[in-house]
Amino acid sequence: MKQMHLAGFMLASQVVHSHALWRHPKTDLGFLQAEFYQNIARVLERGKFDLVFFADSLSVPDKYGGSFAETVKYGVQGVARLDPLLVAATMAVASQHIGIGVTRSTTYYHPYDLARGFATLDHLSKGRAAWNVVTSHRNSEAKNFGYEEHLEHDARYDRADEFLEVAFKLWNSWQEDALVLDKKNGIFADPSKVNYVHHNGKWLKSQGPLSVPRSPQGRPVIIQAGASEKGKELAAKWAEVIFEIKYSPALMKSFYQDVKSRMKKYGRHPDECKILPAVMPFVGETESVAREKQVFHNELVHPQVGILILSSHMDYDLSQYSLDEPLQKVEINGSRGLLELAQKLTDEEGLTLRDIGKLYGRSILVPQIVGTPTQIADELEALFQEGAGDGFVISPAYLPGAFEEFVELVVPELQKRGLFRKEYAGATLRENLGLQQNNRLTEAMVPREPAQGAIA
Repeated sequence: MKQMHLAGFMLASQVVHSHALWRHPKTDLGFLQAEFYQNIARVLERGKFDLVFFADSLSVPDKYGGSFAETVKYGVQGVARLDPLLVAATMAVASQHIGIGVTRSTTYYHPYDLARGFATLDHLSKGRAAWNVVTSHRNSEAKNFGYEEHLEHDARYDRADEFLEVAFKLWNSWQEDALVLDKKNGIFADPSKVNYVHHNGKWLKSQGPLSVPRSPQGRPVIIQAGASEKGKELAAKWAEVIFEIKYSPALMKSFYQDVKSRMKKYGRHPDECKILPAVMPFVGETESVAREKQVFHNELVHPQVGILILSSHMDYDLSQYSLDEPLQKVEINGSRGLLELAQKLTDEEGLTLRDIGKLYGRSILVPQIVGTPTQIADELEALFQEGAGDGFVISPAYLPGAFEEFVELVVPELQKRGLFRKEYAGATLRENLGLQQNNRLTEAMVPREPAQGAIA
């Protein structure tokens, strides 16, 4: 029987998708402490989750009204974030099985630095690293790295495509058996199995080889979340896990079929990529208790924060529009997928900008599912069996309690139905996701120019 995959969504921050999270009385506000994240890793590992992954951005939002004053005042997403790669390392030492995914931008890092960091994390975690590939979407991020403006939307996806190619070459610059470690004869490694990459492309240059020997998975699992046309093409070519936000089952199924159908032209089988739509569960002993939890959560969201974060995600100043008018159809260089989702909701339900802001602040349009453990499991099972996804990303309404409730109450119900594992299947994240150790993408990019001085 086919089983679903589960991932926990996180930010190294005071909020996640929920902007009520930091205000919730059940939330532990230890987001600046290693122990906070280590506990979450242990909770999700107890629930046999495939992975926990961290979204990230590289600036304090200041698009709305040209200032960060309100975003800082209300604690909007992105105001305070730790470096998730360092957070991931602390979680790796506190866990044994769960995969740990980290967002890194292809626009503001170099492939060598990124490849080195993820190969290191894969070694330290014994094969549990994943990279959430983003292109970034705000001019404020560009300015933090010395540029006047962000790359145009399609251009940054073109750069991302080449970036992935270079990173793969670097990860493959050490063959699996390159390390010899012969103490008696003083031979550390076989130079014939370590390779230059000599990449000289439109956007990037790198000589290689990488200074980190081949890691347990060969390279991290590749996660992607782009929902624009360019984003879906990048995902179809490279992604092994796709995180997506769609507010209805019909949209989930449409996205699933769309991306899976694009994979064939890249020589990939649909099973080589797991698509995981996000949901925000509210679990109660009775349905009425669960509804009370949802209402309480949603009322904690300050009415302004949704507009602030939507403005940031769009990289477009919404302060110039009336909150009592519909969301305008505008051209943006920010997150087109989320804008299209918000505009679709506006058109279908006749919502104003104020209405969209309320929904956005509650969950960034992640659908909230509410009920008893049985009802939650029923809803997830129906979505899974109907082809809405290969599993789900669980987005918490408060921490760590929302994860604890899901693990203690919903996971056993899914396990009882045979829909979810009772034990981890393998030692690495790639094995637990049912992905090949060396798939087509890896094999196609093994550098072929060996160094001099091969060992006979």
